[in-house]
Amino acid sequence: MQHDLIAQARTWLAEDPDPETRAELGAIVDADDTAELAARFAGTLQFGTAGLRGELGAGPMRMNRSVVIRAAAGLAAYLKDQGEEGGLVVIGYDARYKSEDFARDTAAVMTGAGLRAAVLPRPLPTPVLAYAIRHLGAVAGVEVTASHNPPRDNGYKVYLGDGSQIVPPADGEIAAAIAAVGPLAGVARPEDGWQTLGDEVLDAYLARTDAVLAAGSPRTAHTVYTAMHGVGTSVLTAAFERAGFPAPVLVTEQAEPDPAFPTVAFPNPEEPGAMDLAFATARRATPDLIIANDPDADRCAVAVPDTATEGGWRMLRGDEVGALLAAHLVERGVSGVFAESIVSSSLLGRIAEKAGLGYEETLTGFKWIARVDGLRYGYEEALGYCVDPEGVRDKDGITAALLVAELASVLKEQGRTLLDLLDDLALAHGLHATDQLSVRVEDLSVIADAMARLREQPPTALAGLAVTSAEDLARGTDRLPPTDGLRYHLEGARVIVRPSGTEPKLKCYLEVVVPVADAAGLPAARARGAELLAGIKRDLAAAAGI
Repeated sequence: MQHDLIAQARTWLAEDPDPETRAELGAIVDADDTAELAARFAGTLQFGTAGLRGELGAGPMRMNRSVVIRAAAGLAAYLKDQGEEGGLVVIGYDARYKSEDFARDTAAVMTGAGLRAAVLPRPLPTPVLAYAIRHLGAVAGVEVTASHNPPRDNGYKVYLGDGSQIVPPADGEIAAAIAAVGPLAGVARPEDGWQTLGDEVLDAYLARTDAVLAAGSPRTAHTVYTAMHGVGTSVLTAAFERAGFPAPVLVTEQAEPDPAFPTVAFPNPEEPGAMDLAFATARRATPDLIIANDPDADRCAVAVPDTATEGGWRMLRGDEVGALLAAHLVERGVSGVFAESIVSSSLLGRIAEKAGLGYEETLTGFKWIARVDGLRYGYEEALGYCVDPEGVRDKDGITAALLVAELASVLKEQGRTLLDLLDDLALAHGLHATDQLSVRVEDLSVIADAMARLREQPPTALAGLAVTSAEDLARGTDRLPPTDGLRYHLEGARVIVRPSGTEPKLKCYLEVVVPVADAAGLPAARARGAELLAGIKRDLAAAAGI
């Protein structure tokens, strides 16, 4: 076993093009660290519908230049097999460790394979890459990013020519092509031959952002903004300036790209503590709202003044922002289909139905939401919003921020706030309260065991609410393809349990709907909603053994 591991490591070392990871792996071999070698050579990082994502380091179970070159070679082979010889592949990247290297390697592999490659000029938001694919008529796009993962991670996200992220069967076919790649010495990687784009694509994207706003709408909302050490600041501030909004007050400690993410444990606005600096800045600047992007700026978080909350500011849930933007678009008289994933609040469906608009539910992820026919607006509870599907067929934290700022401005002119509009929606459709039970694990078998336990012994009641139906989504439904998940409908509530597609987490999505007769009943409805969510969370954790 030990001899085999060292032999594998030496074979890997011989073709690793990166001196940093060569030195790292060489030190592990020299130290005879069998456990570390076993972890790094236990298999290969699997390419799936999220592309690749993992910890940086040497070996096939880590993100590194060797793994990326193989991924690019497999993608190139797949594209050529689809008849796209000579087609354009556009490549974007964030500001994480190694992102620029991975982008350059991808461009070299595409060029060597007989495709054309164009690389965005610098680290830019993921939605700029998603826009560029269709704008430039590319046959595919690659974004090097790990989104809001920890600093030690990086990733590789693949889009096809429609500007949407890959879905089955393309992901499996690309994975098979990657597995068929031979020694790296056989992968042509010329030193040049690809194009490095200028700012013309970014300028076109920014010109397009104006389209999400209504002509002549008020643009008076004052904002505090944090890029969470990512790539959003320059693009968001340019978009706000073009639109005529007041310049956002920046959270200066987090405004510039920094792959170490020094002020946050996890660079995700949803994580505890991640917004503390933004709240501190807001207490000094007293804006109308706080807007945060995640590091690649495809997600948008919103916080609002709330005297009932400690510190005076409250983060809105993704479901709340999703409903607010839907209500705003309805008020503007849009047509088309509203869509969301199954883990998001059912409130969107009620808003769409009352407005006479189409409504679709999809599997988790914008790779599915973006493919809905006639899509006008799509969102997912994890802070993702697609407000301009003709421009960007993916979540876009820049255009979502513009639309939130427009809505806040409209309400401000009326002497109202986003919280007032949430109250209106609760009165019109019932109070939809959502929460999440999320368990991060070191050992993935914990997730598999929890799913197996729930399948073998599904709960019959949660928080005293009877389970009226239990669905194993792995079998698929009449409207959804199979996925690893469980869905429970209760009397006035809904629960979905699924493993995360991008992180070592088990995620449980909870929703309760509490009827509200009038405004006076809102506080009691909120208290009842919180009580039920806490009870469901407690009982579900016990049922899953987590």
